[in-house]
Amino acid sequence: MLRLRRLLVFTVFAVCAVTALSFWALQRSGADARVTLDPPPRSEAKLETLSTGITPAVNITRNADAEWLAQAAAQTGIPARALRAYVAAAGAANQSSPGCGIGWNTVAAVGFVESHHGSYGGGSLDSAGQASGPIVGPSLDGNGFAAIADTDGGALDGDARWDRAVGPMQFIPSTWEIAGRDGNGDGVVDPFNIDDAALSTASYLCARGGDLTTAHGWTGAIYSYNQSDAYLVQVRDQATAYAGTTGAIG
Repeated sequence: MLRLRRLLVFTVFAVCAVTALSFWALQRSGADARVTLDPPPRSEAKLETLSTGITPAVNITRNADAEWLAQAAAQTGIPARALRAYVAAAGAANQSSPGCGIGWNTVAAVGFVESHHGSYGGGSLDSAGQASGPIVGPSLDGNGFAAIADTDGGALDGDARWDRAVGPMQFIPSTWEIAGRDGNGDGVVDPFNIDDAALSTASYLCARGGDLTTAHGWTGAIYSYNQSDAYLVQVRDQATAYAGTTGAIG
């Protein structure tokens, strides 16, 4: 009888343990799950023509053609200064990572979702691509957001206690320290400059996603930027809209 009771107790305990472990595993898989989306069509910009007979000694990222830029800006509602930065950033990133295949419309879609192309809070970009005011996100103090303690002494975000995302592409200071690029060649890596921020975004996405012409690559890249299924959908829908307006290449 005693052995039977012990066996019964052990059986109940084992069932409970397995059930609890299974429940935890299901919760965990749900937390780590994300949708996988086909990449948006890529949009191609018309680039300015190089002078005939001139062969540059190094690879130079060409700017968007002025006429195309004005027309595309009017079609999409993207400020021309921001659009120029997105086109240059995608071109430079694809030169550095030929297998990436990032479209400027994906970079632009991230810029739209993050700060409405630098216009968040009523701001704008000047002719040099500089944000008219500091674009700083909410304190990442764990209240509705991830808790990320200060990593830059408040140098970029003005907060010496918690980190905040900064600039038109909303980089966390610790990420900017690793991913920041000088997009305008002035020798300064500035997250509040659209050229620097856009190139940093395009390069970051290529590094994280690999081949962004694939569903796995594009989804992985955007998810690394913001771990949210809703964010994935929003960026893809916006990139698709831009491609639909200006013309897609695939």
